[in-house]
Amino acid sequence: MTHETDQPLLFEVDGPIAKITLNRPKQRNAINVALGEALRDAIIKFEAAPNLQVAILGGNGPVFSAGMDLQAVADGHAESIVFGEGRFGGLVSAKRTKPIIAAVHGAALAGGFELMLSCDLVIAAQDTVFGLPESKIGLVAGGGGAIRLARQLPKVIANEMLLTGDPITAETALKHGLINDVVAPDALWNSAIERAKRISRNAPLSTSASLALSQNSLQDSEDVLWAQSDAALRRMMQTRDAIEGAQAFIEKRQPKWRGV
Repeated sequence: MTHETDQPLLFEVDGPIAKITLNRPKQRNAINVALGEALRDAIIKFEAAPNLQVAILGGNGPVFSAGMDLQAVADGHAESIVFGEGRFGGLVSAKRTKPIIAAVHGAALAGGFELMLSCDLVIAAQDTVFGLPESKIGLVAGGGGAIRLARQLPKVIANEMLLTGDPITAETALKHGLINDVVAPDALWNSAIERAKRISRNAPLSTSASLALSQNSLQDSEDVLWAQSDAALRRMMQTRDAIEGAQAFIEKRQPKWRGV
């Protein structure tokens, strides 16, 4: 996916799908102030748009993202890039209610890997490598990498990646359940779009409630989670979409979601 433009980020709408593309290919889509602010604004825009149900996050050029722009760090901009609203890239700790699919290729390293880890589904090209090399340069994976990796991988695998800083391949990531699928590089976007379309055909209120429960499952106790699950199900059962979904199933037709 390539566009000739000086904009650090591209935001495109395809029906209910938002395509968000990091667009600093010559800098390996490293996150500087401009790209970080643009990505933060894109996430806010996506969340606020009632017609958008799912987003795809990808990158132009040879890699998905190499992480934080070290030149920006040298210029004294690390504070706003790392600790602004939503933290790194305005995404890694953003409060979200809609799913984001990462379409990853080439390399997702350091902060680029952390952007990917903050997404809800991941499709990766066969050539992709993933890594958190912060320990090699005297830093720590503070954009959520050190937190999320041990939740998503076996502890010993996560520790090896964090402590050695060495990357893993897409096949290894798939084997350990870190990503959903591995595809040929030229099939990456189509595969992500196909997955997004499958999500967008479902009831928006249902996907939002399900995503919230999935996110909370990693941090809350089972009693709290059951209470949240019961409350979410009760809310959903009282919506018009729940009635429409049941009626459409009975009538063997596609449902017409209203978001109420």
